[in-house]
Order: sequence, then structure tokens, then C-alpha cells
Amino acid sequence: MDVILSFQNYLEVEKNYSPHTVKAYVRDVMDFESFIQNEELAKDLLDVTRERLGRHYVSHLDFNHYAKKSIARKISSLRVFYAYAVNQKWMDKNIFETLESPKIPKKLPTILHTEEIDLIYQSIDKHKPLGHRNYVILDLLFSCGLRASELCAMKLKDIALDQEQILIHGKGSKDRYVPIHQKLITDLRHYLTYIRPILLAKGPDSNVDEVFINHLGTKLTVRGLQHILKSIIEKSGETYRIHPHMLRHAFATVLLDHGADLRVVQELLGHEHLKSTQIYTHVSTESMKEKYRKASPRMVKKSD
Repeated sequence: MDVILSFQNYLEVEKNYSPHTVKAYVRDVMDFESFIQNEELAKDLLDVTRERLGRHYVSHLDFNHYAKKSIARKISSLRVFYAYAVNQKWMDKNIFETLESPKIPKKLPTILHTEEIDLIYQSIDKHKPLGHRNYVILDLLFSCGLRASELCAMKLKDIALDQEQILIHGKGSKDRYVPIHQKLITDLRHYLTYIRPILLAKGPDSNVDEVFINHLGTKLTVRGLQHILKSIIEKSGETYRIHPHMLRHAFATVLLDHGADLRVVQELLGHEHLKSTQIYTHVSTESMKEKYRKASPRMVKKSD
């Protein structure tokens, strides 16, 4: 029995994880298998029954200068693997269930300010087909808080312009509807009616279901999306780097800054757990403090 292959199938079929996530989980489990066999601590993955073996592995990773975040991820992967093994009745105990992960200091996400985003919008030439497409992409990322993978996977049937909303297929098969503003509806309708057919005509297949098409006439990939954002920044004359998640962060922060309920933001972002959304309350608080420092009469220096 190939336990790793069975675990991989479980992640792909039952958990519906992305290929990237599945690959990371499997790699972590295989790294642990190599460790226990090279150190002669256990004959295979199902022979791991002593809790101190888990602690020994953490010490080994720490000794080899693995980052705390990487160690925590490996422990999490092994915790899921051994929970699966116990559930399959291959083992009686999950030694990683109670093993503590290293404490990772929370890092606030990099946030683009509204003024910076406005300048990026203004730099795009909407009169050109690719420019109009790029404008719509930027607006969807910022106005709807989409993940890069969600935008690239969006299909024509998911868009309901009359209902002013889009069906988003999120992580772990969790679907959600996100509202779209009137200007975005107008721009999307123009893209779908006039721009998309032009781009699609350049490719080998006219039956592409995905909404966004690249310059070769095929569906847009996440890598292609990243290249588009890089190109937008270069043409705008700005010097910083931008990635889709920065626009997602900006979306959440702007909503909270304007009084949106945290649960509503959680739903719009497609977060399974509220704690994933709560980091933006810290970002929003920092933004509020900065505005206070600039606007408070006691903080502003007055000329004599």
C-alpha cells in the first residue's frame, strides 16, 4: 500500500486542495519519511508512534536553520497526514496532534494606499484592447478582493451583470457571491462584448469558457496575471512591486476603514475562519493612527 499516494488522492479529491497545496503537503511528508529512515528512527511512516520522535524532528529542522514558518508548515502537514492515517485505521495515534508549532510573529500585510491605486488606474490606456482588459482586471482585484486563482478561474456563466454580482469559486470548493459596482458592470460588459472576442480570435480555440483571455488568445494564467500587473506598474512610472494579494489586502482595509462589519469582510474575502480576516483590523487601526498623527492639531507643527 502506498500511503503517500493514498494521502495525495485524499487531498485532491476529498479536500479539493489546489495542485500547489497538495504538492507542498506531499513534499513535507516525504521529507519526514527520508529523515526517519536516514536516522533509522522508524522503518516507515506508519511506524512512527513515539511523541519524542516528533520533537526530535523539530530539533533537526531548527538545527538546520529552517525558518519558524517552514517548521510550522511541516508540522501542520504531518498533523494532517497522521490524522488521515488514524482515520484510515492504519495507526492508533497521531503524535503530531499535540506537538506545539513554533510561535510565528504576525506580519502585517503590505497595503497599497487608495491614492497609489488611483494613479495606477489613471496610467492605463483603456482605448486599447489589452488596456481595457487590464483595467477591468485591476478593478476586479481591488473592488472585489479576489485571489489571483479566483480571477483566472472565473467563467462566463459565473457573471450575472443583471444581478450585479459574480459567483466566485474559492478555496476548498467554497463558493461565494461578490457584488460589483456599476462602473465595473459597464466596463465588464464592454470587455465581454467587444474586447474578449478580439483576443479570443488570436487563439486556436474559440470555445474557451474562462472570462479573461491573454494576448495569445488562450485563457489567462496566474503567472500571466502577475506579468500583467508588473507591466502596469512599469508603464505607470512607479517603482514598487505589486502582486494580486496586495490589492486584496487593500480591498479589505478600505472596507474596514469605512466601517464595514468584520463578518461581512470575511464573507466577501471567502475566509473560512474569522481569525484570517482579523489581521486587517490591525492594519486598519494602524491606518487610523497614521491619519490621526497627520490630522491632529496637537500633532501638526504650527509655524511661528
